[in-house]
Amino acid sequence: MPARTHTRPHPATTGGVDIRLPWWALALPALAFIALLALILNPSDAHAASGDPAITQLFERVQQLLAR
Repeated sequence: MPARTHTRPHPATTGGVDIRLPWWALALPALAFIALLALILNPSDAHAASGDPAITQLFERVQQLLAR
């Protein structure tokens, strides 16, 4: 005796999940891309941050102690 199969009266759906992104989920990556592109096109505007002299001296002392 074969088993009966039940057919659906309407096509299967994905469960009705509606995924929406907030506006900033697209705006922030676009803004970051534009900022990085601007730095690539004009690298003279990119300046390295100067370190604190106390931290630099501390690293030099540690390096001297390790070199002994």
